[in-house]
Amino acid sequence: MDAVAAVREDVAAARRRDPAATGDLQLVLTSPGLHAIWAHRAAHALWRRPRARLPALLLAQGMRSATGIEIHPGAQIGRRFFIDHGMGVVIGETAEVGDDVMLYHGVTLGGRSMRRVKRHPTVGDGVTIGAGARVLGPVVLGERSQIGANAVVVRDVPAGATAVGVPARVRGGAAHPEENVDPAIWI
Repeated sequence: MDAVAAVREDVAAARRRDPAATGDLQLVLTSPGLHAIWAHRAAHALWRRPRARLPALLLAQGMRSATGIEIHPGAQIGRRFFIDHGMGVVIGETAEVGDDVMLYHGVTLGGRSMRRVKRHPTVGDGVTIGAGARVLGPVVLGERSQIGANAVVVRDVPAGATAVGVPARVRGGAAHPEENVDPAIWI
């Protein structure tokens, strides 16, 4: 996919997920989440070239200053990724984020180890992570799972499940289908 098609896809995804958006031009000019992901793509391309890692880090830091969103250039992020509001989002170096993922403000995809290993989360396709949530360590969030606002996730979450609380516990979905969970908890 070329860069223009990717930008159009990102804008369309943001428009679908942001009820406050009044048009594509508004999103292109004012959405910090879009600006951060576009800069991340450029930084990630640089990061993959060993001699260009310093420029990649500088670009990422510049975008952090401009948007309040910190995405390490080593993080792998899929298509149609959207960050609503964005301020305070942190995505670590070894994080892997699937397609159609949505994060709200204040989300951390962080590590729990100082060793040079996979130390950040893997987020499946279609996952939504609520405001202020912390997902720590090399945990896996299954496809279409939901993480509640301010949850602290330190264990895997199965596909289709909802995790809430501190520490987060799985409710509903594949792990506990008998429990009825209000989907509004992640907003």
